[in-house]
Amino acid sequence: MKAGYLIGSAVLFLSLFCVGQMAPAREEAEKTSSASSGVDDQTGVAVTIYNVNLGLVKDQRSLKLPKGMGELRFMDVASQIIPTSVHIKSLLNTDSLQVLEQNYEYDLLNPQKLLDKYVGKEVKLYSKNPYTEREEIVTATLLSNNGGPIFKVGDEITFGHPGRIIFPGVPENLISKPTLVWLLENSLQSLQKVEASYLTNGINWRSDYVVTLNEHDDRADLSGWVTIDNRSGATYKDAKIKLVAGDVNRAKDELAYQKGMVRAAEAAAKPAAPQFREEEFFEYHIYTLQRPATIKENQTKQISLVNAGDVKVKKELVYYGAQYYYRSSYGEKISNQKIGIFVEMANRKEDNLGIPLPKGTVRVYKRDSEGGLQFVGEDSIDHTAKDEKVRVKLGDAFDVVGSRKQTDWKKVAYDTYEAAFEVSLRNHKKEDVIVRVIEPIPGEWIMLSSSHDYKKTEAFTAEFDIAVSKDKETKLVYRVRMRF
Repeated sequence: MKAGYLIGSAVLFLSLFCVGQMAPAREEAEKTSSASSGVDDQTGVAVTIYNVNLGLVKDQRSLKLPKGMGELRFMDVASQIIPTSVHIKSLLNTDSLQVLEQNYEYDLLNPQKLLDKYVGKEVKLYSKNPYTEREEIVTATLLSNNGGPIFKVGDEITFGHPGRIIFPGVPENLISKPTLVWLLENSLQSLQKVEASYLTNGINWRSDYVVTLNEHDDRADLSGWVTIDNRSGATYKDAKIKLVAGDVNRAKDELAYQKGMVRAAEAAAKPAAPQFREEEFFEYHIYTLQRPATIKENQTKQISLVNAGDVKVKKELVYYGAQYYYRSSYGEKISNQKIGIFVEMANRKEDNLGIPLPKGTVRVYKRDSEGGLQFVGEDSIDHTAKDEKVRVKLGDAFDVVGSRKQTDWKKVAYDTYEAAFEVSLRNHKKEDVIVRVIEPIPGEWIMLSSSHDYKKTEAFTAEFDIAVSKDKETKLVYRVRMRF
């Protein structure tokens, strides 16, 4: 009985020993169990693009994860990802997935790094004998890759080998694409549905507007385009796209683009259903594309934003006085020959607009006498809320010129002065024009005399609307008293 007891104890000891040895092995197996996920597992992707070269990516995937502790290699992410912004969660049960560790691997495979990893290891050298036309493969040891690969073939050292280098495999610490690696604790036995979200640089959008003036420059067709430029290092297939317009704070081939805008102007008058839904968000505006769209890596994509026809337009010729003129009391002649051309539109619903317009570039076209569309000017606009005005400078007038001179200056008291000015406007066009003259006047001032009516539009500004007949000259003469 004593012998039986001893045998049983021995068996029990061996069993416990084996179990004790197997437990760490199982734990190690659990720790090293891993899963990989690529774009084939993707069930949906959403991209929110900010006009500050920033994008928010939400990548949803369905995949099988090992139960317990395991590693997930999440591939096909943007190469310009901001690693500190990454977040993953379960869409089935938020408590079923816990993140223990998070890594971003970006040591990407390239010829230089591949050679560096194989220093001291065997590779094969392939070449073709130019005399026998036979292919030859020899085994060599890569000794160095400093300034070029150096090989040891047998007992001899060589470099500058003319053939190809054949590697037996890819080193484990080199990857072909940027990869997110998580150490996770997963409690689901079934398929897990996860969403990984992250910010990425290298994706941007801007607005471009095409305005086509009518014959009389009082009506126009307007089309707005969104241009998305993706340099983030990833493709977003059938993505839900949102655009955020606003000044978000953060701690091209121009010729081809101009031609593209001309084509857009040709189609500006054609009505199109709105593709974006606009809504307020925080202190910004969000524009949501009402259909999925694919944004390819290194692609510039244009999507129609707004189309409006028969928009009321006001064209103005504006002559600005020299603001620095008053700094001198010597009466030196300062002449400004240029008269600016401006067009103004009210962003109102009654004028077929009335939606917040993101900042961008406005390009204006008009048809010539043969019906061809010609470019007449462009300007940048800031974010423009509804019921505000859009004002664009097209250039300077050719046939309407102006000059300005000071005709008198005198000191009336120790802090009071009088000055007289003459602005000459000459119209060489075939029709009458109206020129708005904007004169800066410093200090506390009163108009003593003026040949034309004026408005005090600002504290230090007087404005005159001067009618100038065709092939005629009109002079604006005024005298002002200033105290400063």
